[in-house]
Amino acid sequence: MTQSDPGSDLATRFEAERGRLRSVAYRMLGSLTEAEDAVQESWLRLQRKQEAQLLEGAVAGDAGDDLADVRNLSGWLTTVVGRICLDMLRTRASRREDPLDPGSAETHVPDPVVRPADPLYEAELADSVGLALLVVLDTLAPAKRLAFVLHDMFAVPFEELAPIVERTPAATRQLASRARRRVQGATVPPATDLARQREVVDAWLAATRAGDFEALLALLDPEVLLRVDAGPGTASKLVRGALEVAQQAALFGQLVPTAYPAFVGDGMGIVQVPRGQVVTVLALTFRDGKVVGVDIIADPPRLAAMGVSWPRER
Repeated sequence: MTQSDPGSDLATRFEAERGRLRSVAYRMLGSLTEAEDAVQESWLRLQRKQEAQLLEGAVAGDAGDDLADVRNLSGWLTTVVGRICLDMLRTRASRREDPLDPGSAETHVPDPVVRPADPLYEAELADSVGLALLVVLDTLAPAKRLAFVLHDMFAVPFEELAPIVERTPAATRQLASRARRRVQGATVPPATDLARQREVVDAWLAATRAGDFEALLALLDPEVLLRVDAGPGTASKLVRGALEVAQQAALFGQLVPTAYPAFVGDGMGIVQVPRGQVVTVLALTFRDGKVVGVDIIADPPRLAAMGVSWPRER
């Protein structure tokens, strides 16, 4: 009988966990590319752990079972990814304190998952994350974000989270509770009526195409908030109020012929695709049939890194 390759077996087990780990990292970081980096780093750490255990077994004269002390590989990997993401969040927070980049945290828009607005993708929305939620998570301190995401979204016990954030289980529970109150107080309840969202998006495109400012204004909540994230060193902005947001939205009218409805995060949005290349993503947040949030990503390098693509024939 041929002995199986421990490395091959380990890779198979890891690949079975990759999708869930990517979901954990994405909710922790709000960045698709950083989430991939975190997952890849967890794989490297898993390999190093296996190599160390195999070496210890060889020295002791016992081949043993690779990763024998990891009784729950899924839980171990979740913890490792959590630690990696926590370090990445702390590094990010220190960068945003740079006085040369004032306001960058306010206008930063997390990476949404973008898909064509086809029925084929509708079933995938159940596992998507709303951009409004990611924006709020982005305001939490790293330890609070970890406690909330891993406990509330992935059911990791506080006893396992406590060592990661270097607190007692009771204190970790408090972190999650405070984060939960912040999230519940700032996010808009998810809108499940995709048909109504699509009507609003179609009306938005029709209004900008026709230059109908009043029709565009009628789609907006009076307290609508618009964020434009155009990347470092560019004219990113934060605008509040229906009149001001409608004026900003009208500026995008010249790109309407190449704008299409899309699934952005867990709801409907818009992508602008001149010459088959996605140059702008608009994520819309809805409440009571009105748009209460417009989050725009117009940073070409970032869109390219996100891997946002679009069929040329629409």
